[in-house]
This record gives sequence, structure tokens and C-alpha cells, in this order.
Amino acid sequence: MLLRLIAPLAFLAATATAALADCGRSDPPCEVDQGTYRIALPDGPAPNGGYPHVMFLHGAGGTSRGVLGMAQMVQPLLERGYAVIAPQALSWRGGEGGIWSFLPETTRPRARDEAAFFASILSDAQVRHGLSKDKGMLAGFSAGGFMVSYLACETPSAFFAYAPVAGGFWRPHPTECAGPVRLLHTHGWTDRTVPLEGRPLGDRFLQGDIFDGMALWRGANSCTSPAPSGVSQSGAFLRRKWDCAPGFALELALYPGGHRVPEGWADMALDWMEGLAEADQATIPPE
Repeated sequence: MLLRLIAPLAFLAATATAALADCGRSDPPCEVDQGTYRIALPDGPAPNGGYPHVMFLHGAGGTSRGVLGMAQMVQPLLERGYAVIAPQALSWRGGEGGIWSFLPETTRPRARDEAAFFASILSDAQVRHGLSKDKGMLAGFSAGGFMVSYLACETPSAFFAYAPVAGGFWRPHPTECAGPVRLLHTHGWTDRTVPLEGRPLGDRFLQGDIFDGMALWRGANSCTSPAPSGVSQSGAFLRRKWDCAPGFALELALYPGGHRVPEGWADMALDWMEGLAEADQATIPPE
């Protein structure tokens, strides 16, 4: 019991130090055009070029404060030198929790231009918190994962990499995406909230099929074969990757669990992104 109490208290103390006295979990959020966000920063000064960062989008009914309280995910990111940015979605059902405007305009009018909102957060955080201008990943859980998928499809160059967890597309699926991406999709094998095959929500909405979504991504990345170029296992994650468009990447990671951000996801996602960044840097000719 004592160990169960010590771990959360240690995490909260570390987060309080890392997040500064501005926009942290227990502080008023930072305000930008169209909304607010919170942020946790690693210990120590920003490196040359600024902090690399992960912008993580909460699920339906979630909050930015709740994201920064996800010790299992946030602490590994901070320890590896990444800032964690937690935007707040628009109010849902009149409560503090929010929902993202991810469905296409043809399906449901968007209440906010989320791409512009995220861009304004990055601009503000670069000035206010010393973030890097280009070393960033957009990730999200459940409804946040849906938002990540749609933004990656519509504006693939907005972030260096994308990492949706338990959220893909809704039906009807997009017919095509704007360009190739670096994308790691993570999903629980026994997820019943967002099943791999999708499910109906009421009479109007239907969650899409994750495997159909991967086919869409293979098209965006100009893959000539549906067969993966490699399969592997890291910890509990069963992984399949496709090496297609040069300089880009596509991977699916399944784990034996349900609707959650699984333990080990943060390190797996960072290992994946950092490997891509190193390969990308290696292709730049010396001056």
C-alpha cells in the first residue's frame, strides 16, 4: 500500500517542478486563439533549438488537466526530455470535459478549426516555453486518436509524426489523404469501446474499421503491396510496418488489452519517432 501511495506522490512532485508556474496541471491554462492548453516541461533549460514535444489529445469528455495526470504516459516523456502539451477540446454536453471537431464538414459542421487551434498553441508555446519549431509529434487517445487521424490525413505536414491510440476514422472513411505521413497506430486487441472493426453509435454515426484505415494510409504512402515489409514484437506490442514513400513511415502496434493508453506506449512511440528523425537527419547532405 505504501508503494502505491509513494509513486503517484513522486510523480506529482516531479510534474509540479517540470511544469513551471505557468499553464501546469494545477495552474490556470494558457489561453490562445480559440481555446486553452496546459503543458509540462522537462527539468533543466531548453536544449539548443528548443524542447522536442508531444502534443497529446484527450478522449471524449476528457480534459487537459487529466492528460497531465496520466503518470504512466507523461513521466517517461518528461524523463526523455520532451515537453508534453495538452490542449483542451470544446465543452461537451455542457461540462468541463470536451470533444474534438474531427468529423468532416460534409458529415457534421465543425465547431472549431482544430488544425488552426493546434498551430496557435505551438506558436505560443515556442515563445512562452521554449519549444522546438519542428521536433513534434501529435498523439491522442480514443476521440483524440480520431482527431489525430483526421488531421494527419488532411494536413500531413503539420507535425513531424502522428501517433493515434484507439482511434482511427469514422464511416464513411475518407477516400484519400493529402499526402504521405509518419504514423504509428496503436490499438488494443480486446478494445470494445472502439473495436478494431468499428461499431455504430446511435442511428447516425459509425466508427470505422482500423484495417480499412491502414489501407488508406498505405495509399497515402504510395505502398504498392498490402503486405507489411516487416513484423516484430517489442514488449507486449505486436508490430507491423510498411516501408513505402521515402522519408515516411507507417506502422500498426497491437497489444493484448482494452480501451486505454497501454503501459510502455510512451517509450515505444518515442523510440519509433526518434529512429525516424535520425534516419531523416542522415539523409541531409553535409554543408
